[in-house]
Amino acid sequence: MTKTSHSNTLTGWREWVALPDLGVDWIKAKIDTGARTSSLHAFDIVEFEQDGESWVRFRVKPWQDSQEDAVVVETPIHDRRAVRSSSGHAQQRIVVQLLLRLVDREVLAEVTLSNRDEMGFRMLIGREALRHGYTVDPARSFLGGRAPREARRRNRGKE
Repeated sequence: MTKTSHSNTLTGWREWVALPDLGVDWIKAKIDTGARTSSLHAFDIVEFEQDGESWVRFRVKPWQDSQEDAVVVETPIHDRRAVRSSSGHAQQRIVVQLLLRLVDREVLAEVTLSNRDEMGFRMLIGREALRHGYTVDPARSFLGGRAPREARRRNRGKE
């Protein structure tokens, strides 16, 4: 068993998380122990070169069915990976590193960029992020607290 530097933090099967470096205070995420890497709904993805390095520009929509609070992000490309979707299709995805606040703790997570428009959650949190000392209770939700009512109203997906 791999030891972590943190004590175990309990998380439910779905949580409100933050992406502090992106200015995203609330995004609803599904905790997915079946996924190795975390995944974020991203669109308008454009790769470019900056100072000889590969970068990516993309937009994040934190709310279901809404453009409100959409953010433009520019960050270095960390990696590229073949990822198998839940339907069994493999595709190459860009991987970036993002700071993620989950249940009042911040961890650096590898995150693939994908189109999750048809999915109920804007983000999936995979095992690599959870290895930073999280334990998942599949019978519970929102152990890190709920987003404020105004934020929940903007998120038109089911809670």
